[in-house]
Amino acid sequence: MSERSEHTLRHSSGRRAKPALPPEQLTIVWQSVSLLLDYPDEEVLARAELVRSASLRLPAAIGDSIRAFLQHLESTPLPELQADYVETFDNRRRCNLFLTYFAHGDTRKRGMALLRFKQTYLRAGFELADSELPDHLCVVLEFAATIDRDLGRDLMLDHRAGLELLRLSLRDMHSPWASLIDAVTATLPPLRGEERDAVRRLAAEGPPEEEVGLAPFANPQFSPGAATGAAPEKTLLPMPSFPGVRT
Repeated sequence: MSERSEHTLRHSSGRRAKPALPPEQLTIVWQSVSLLLDYPDEEVLARAELVRSASLRLPAAIGDSIRAFLQHLESTPLPELQADYVETFDNRRRCNLFLTYFAHGDTRKRGMALLRFKQTYLRAGFELADSELPDHLCVVLEFAATIDRDLGRDLMLDHRAGLELLRLSLRDMHSPWASLIDAVTATLPPLRGEERDAVRRLAAEGPPEEEVGLAPFANPQFSPGAATGAAPEKTLLPMPSFPGVRT
């Protein structure tokens, strides 16, 4: 997607629709998905019942999407979950969890896009560790849930086309993680005409492929799930959003 297209997606309407859900429910959706979309390990499994309980406070369709994934999480052996996660998110360009990748690939423009994410976090008084890439969807969701709802939502809306391509790609694969992205997109306004056009372009062309380094904006060694099977470091943001989510 061109820089002009990204600008158009941000500003063509002049303003953005108000959230469809009340703040408490947005918090539950975003932090629940942030926790469940992370690399699956014992810690993720340990929070399953807490997330299920919180999901009962959501509209039925969104709560059902989260509970559908929880059922898969609890009924699948952990090594199988981990292998599937790596195959899905580390090895498929259209299932990338880094939001700026869809618009910029590994091009020089992506470094500046990552810097804008970090600047957004700093505006809210949060400084991300250098070991983390700021556009990872888990980081963005937890920032929106626990630090600044409006700024976090704006980051998602700025990259709405990429988020939708991720959702469609997971749906096409019949991936269990698709229901989590369904829950996230249900908290955002419907796609506008130019956003639908951007999704079609991304689906046809894929992200740009110019290979460059991203330093000094982020650590190039960071990955949502290393091929070795080792769990990545998770960004620990303050102010837990619903009781018991952080222990």
